[in-house]
Amino acid sequence: MSTPTFSVAELAAALDLAFSGQGDELLTGLAPLASAKAGELSFLANVKYKSQLSESGATAVIVHPSMQADCPASAIIADNPYLAYARASALFDPWRRPAAGVHASAVVLSSKVHPSAAIGANCVIEEGAEIGEGTVVGPGTVIGADAKVGKHCLLHANVTLYHKVVLGDHCVIHSGVVIGADGFGFAPSPEGWVKVHQIGSVRIGSRVEIGACSSIDRGAITDTILGDGVILDDQILIAHNVEIGSGTAMAGGCQVAGSTKIGKNCTFGGSVGVLGHLQIADNVHVTARSLVAKSLTEAGAYSSGVSAMESSVWRKSMARLGRLDELFRRVLSLEKSLKNEEGKS
Repeated sequence: MSTPTFSVAELAAALDLAFSGQGDELLTGLAPLASAKAGELSFLANVKYKSQLSESGATAVIVHPSMQADCPASAIIADNPYLAYARASALFDPWRRPAAGVHASAVVLSSKVHPSAAIGANCVIEEGAEIGEGTVVGPGTVIGADAKVGKHCLLHANVTLYHKVVLGDHCVIHSGVVIGADGFGFAPSPEGWVKVHQIGSVRIGSRVEIGACSSIDRGAITDTILGDGVILDDQILIAHNVEIGSGTAMAGGCQVAGSTKIGKNCTFGGSVGVLGHLQIADNVHVTARSLVAKSLTEAGAYSSGVSAMESSVWRKSMARLGRLDELFRRVLSLEKSLKNEEGKS
């Protein structure tokens, strides 16, 4: 796969942005500001890295208008440099869509595969499954019976969609993702655990991206639901009957227990855990490693857990933590004694 090449002027035009400097200089890739070399494009989105701008070897830099005069290279001017960089990254991505058609080693049992779709080696498309226009199904991927994959999706290698899963348009599903496995439902009995068969499914909206090795469990009776524009990082678990509102983002390792409902435009830092049957409002932001143990009904930022500290300080703090109940009772006793003394005076 060859890397695309653009002149500064061509790239600015593709991004619908103005530029200053020599428009005929060629750009062959992207690089961080501090390590960029000739022929590479970089960006400055945070003023704290301004000192790197004057020393950067980049041929062109995407900058805010306020930084244009400080840019020693050709400048591509954007009110939101990071967003402009994100759009530029799509132009430099060397991945190219494979040609439409079905690989000779694929097993396709459905008649509902759009002729413009690309089905990779060793894929299995089971009966009744629907694959939309322009969708790419990577090698080794399995699409279960009566599942539906929308238009212009990209399913990387070794993705598994169980039966009746519904995936919207323009979704990206990375390798190792499993969508529609059984939720963790078991009833205790004298003879041991009795499986609660999970007869719901999973419905995923459009423009959703799910990171590698994540699992989205099917619903017990009703469906697990992910709204439009949800983005999930790698190794995330979404349990049965969870609902996630449009535009919500989760960093790696998050786990959401069953039947919790999460609002729109929320963010969850890495390894956040959310207990089951909770309600999370719109625009809630939870910092990394937090445990959400009760419903969050108001928008805002939430944290829990203890940040890293020197080991000696941590050991002292943990030792004192064990005495909290004793100290609490002593304080109550002192308060009671003080009130009694005040009553006598």
